[in-house]
This record gives sequence, structure tokens and C-alpha cells, in this order.
Amino acid sequence: MTLSLPQALRDALERWCAHLAALDGAADNTLVAYRADVTGFLAFWCGHRGGPVGPAALAEVGISDMRAWMARERAQGSGARTLARRVSAVRSFARWVADREGIDVTAILSARSPRHGRSLPRPVSVDAARDILATAPLQHRDDWQGLRDVAVLTLLWGCGLRVSEALSLTGADAPLAETLRITGKGGRERLVPVLPAARAATDGYLRACPFPATPATPLFRAARGGALGRRQVARVMEQSRMQLGLPPSATPHALRHSFATHLLASGGDLRVIQELLGHASLQSTQVYAAVDSTHLMKVYAAAHPRA
Repeated sequence: MTLSLPQALRDALERWCAHLAALDGAADNTLVAYRADVTGFLAFWCGHRGGPVGPAALAEVGISDMRAWMARERAQGSGARTLARRVSAVRSFARWVADREGIDVTAILSARSPRHGRSLPRPVSVDAARDILATAPLQHRDDWQGLRDVAVLTLLWGCGLRVSEALSLTGADAPLAETLRITGKGGRERLVPVLPAARAATDGYLRACPFPATPATPLFRAARGGALGRRQVARVMEQSRMQLGLPPSATPHALRHSFATHLLASGGDLRVIQELLGHASLQSTQVYAAVDSTHLMKVYAAAHPRA
């Protein structure tokens, strides 16, 4: 898609992405999404203008241009949340260009993103999480693979790790210490306490695993010795939830949500939970307070005597 853009715009786009990576610590996946978002807008605008333009010509973008682009995006099936992200990316790029070119991009910066409701995380209950850990080992004939899956899922629920963070552990992390230094999104590091149950589950897997754990190899191995993949973890969860009659929302990431909501329900502090999850802002963590309140209202509605 970038090949259809004038060279000057392509160069500006790559410099902006380099800026996000170097100064803002943007993750690789974020950069891929933002690059695609801005590329889509620039390709549309060049076509709308009927010819190639340079970065400084962003000053000529009007409100009608922004509305036409957003209408095209919605017509092609982009939801409100996706379009809001794309508008945000375009604004960020335009602001960066304006600072360097000395141009006015008010029309771009004033474009209104579509409203969208923020969906709440959908954790599983404590009992359901325990049932998942009990059912996961039954999905494999080889005992060591079942022990491996229990270890991975216990790290998600008991330590609040993302799937990618658990699968990024190597033999150098074994045996697990009382705390793990985890590098999460945006390169942010955090210290995560490791519960005895998570250490015991991982130790049990390592004793049974037929592949030796060395500092350079993945901690969690697939059947043939390679790195365990996200899809394999998701498949185990899918099989387990179907056997338990749990909803499709019971995914591996739901166990991370469960870590936060169960900790909050037990009196955990939001600031502490923010640190444990590796959230950049408290706003990301506050959604769990909303989940907890929603749960309390459901319990109240079901149990309170009616007149």
C-alpha cells in the first residue's frame, strides 16, 4: 500500500514511525497498525486530490476531506472503535508533520472521532478458573504437555501475565524465582510476584518435559521441542471451555482479566494492580472497577428481596 504513495510522503511516514519507536516506545504491533492507518488515509487523500502531494500539503486538507475519508472507511466496514484509532493515528502524524513543516493542520486535528462504548473485560469466575486448570491437562495424551498447559494458564491467572509474556520466558528464568522481571507492551518493565502455585506448576512441567531447559531455549515447548505458540494455548482453552460449558469469552486473555478482577474483589488497590498488569495509565486499570461494580449489582439484583 505504501508503494502507491509519493516518495516524500513515504519518507515522512517512516520518520514518524521511527520517532514513535525511539521516543514514545511504541510496540511493533502498534507501529504496524499506525503505519497502515496513516497509509490508508494518505492513499485516499492522494486519490481524492487526483495526484501526488508532499507532506506540507497536509495544510490543504479540509473538514470535507476528513469527512469523506471517514465515510469511505465506514462504508468499507470499519467499526467505530477501529475508525477512532485511525483518526487518532492520522492526527498524530499530522501534528508531527506540522511541527516540522510549520504548517496549520487544524482541519485534521479538529476532526471528531466516532463515539464508541468501551467494552468491559469479561473475566471468568474463581470456580471456573479452577475448573479450567483441572480440565486443561485432559486435552493431551502426553502428561508433560498437560503439565505445561497448566503452568502457562496458572501464570496468566495467578500472575496476570499476557500470553505473549508467559511464552517469552526462557530456560534462563527456570526455576521461577519469587518475582519475575517482565518486559511488556511499549518495552515497559515490571516486577511480578510469582505465587507458589505457579512455581510449583512450572517445576512439575520442567521435571516431566523431555526437552532440557537451557538459557537460550523457550521455557514452554511444543510437542516437537519448538516454542509453544499462542494458538496452541488458545486451542487448549477452547477445548476446556467447551467441555465445561463456558462462554466463548473464556479465552487465555480472560484469565489475565480474572487476575485483576479477583484481586480487586479481595481488596486489592487499583494502583498496585496497575503496576502488576503493566498498564501505562490508571485509566486502563479502572475498567476492572467497573467490572467489579457490575458484578455486585447483578448479585444484588438476584438476591435482594422484592416487594
